[in-house]
Amino acid sequence: MSALRPDKVEALAEWAARVKANRDQAERLREPAPPGDFYAPIASVFRADPRREGEPELAALRALVEPGETWLDIGAGGGRYALPLALRAKEVIALDPSEGMLSVLRTAMAEEGIDNVRVVQSRWPAPELSLTADAAFIAHVGYDIEDIGPFLDAMEVAAGRLCAALLLAESPAAPASAFWPAIHGEERAPLPALREFLALQLARGRLCEVRLFERPPAAYHAHDNAVTWLRQQLFVAPGSEKDQQLQKLAAERLIERDGQYGFARRGVPLGLVTWAPR
Repeated sequence: MSALRPDKVEALAEWAARVKANRDQAERLREPAPPGDFYAPIASVFRADPRREGEPELAALRALVEPGETWLDIGAGGGRYALPLALRAKEVIALDPSEGMLSVLRTAMAEEGIDNVRVVQSRWPAPELSLTADAAFIAHVGYDIEDIGPFLDAMEVAAGRLCAALLLAESPAAPASAFWPAIHGEERAPLPALREFLALQLARGRLCEVRLFERPPAAYHAHDNAVTWLRQQLFVAPGSEKDQQLQKLAAERLIERDGQYGFARRGVPLGLVTWAPR
């Protein structure tokens, strides 16, 4: 394999190895039993005003929508991007496996008066559903997908004109990594992110257009919400000895800005990646 021309098989294997190492570490150190719906406790965090301004990456994403198009949002969550896209597209198919997330999405649809979103509860790929659209889109999905090749292949099969992905230079869980040595006694195994995705795409023979932005540090409306997110990312049981240590560290490290709380002081590069499906 040439460093300048990565091999597809080796790139896919390296991606899978990183995801597996991250997952295996979590399973080895996890305190509570795996929840039925991992995202349900924090699903409300993934809702946002569909008409919001001042988010350059969202403006760039909206500009990609052509009149009369259908968009497939894979891993739509609480509708952070599905609902803004629905304001421009003919229809958005919002697919997500989490009932907690989709409940937030349905509530937002009703409250915002947006009725051109088709909600589908499923994992991806979903060949039995035969979903097709003009464009297929993922936002912060893929970091922890071990078998990423078939995932992207299915995305391209579903898309008629365009594929798009919003990915950070480090996974959204990365701010919690700083707590792992103190809580678990070892460094967190990192997930692949934007840089690895671009290398993988080149290895797959895809030439992509990339627009770079910066995502501000993640922030939560309440101290307890920030701690709940941190507890989830470290797989710590509420009330346990590790949880008591975590809460002490969180109190020391939590950063308050304008009434919101977070664990990172700087923004993270964010890429809007687009490519033509094959």
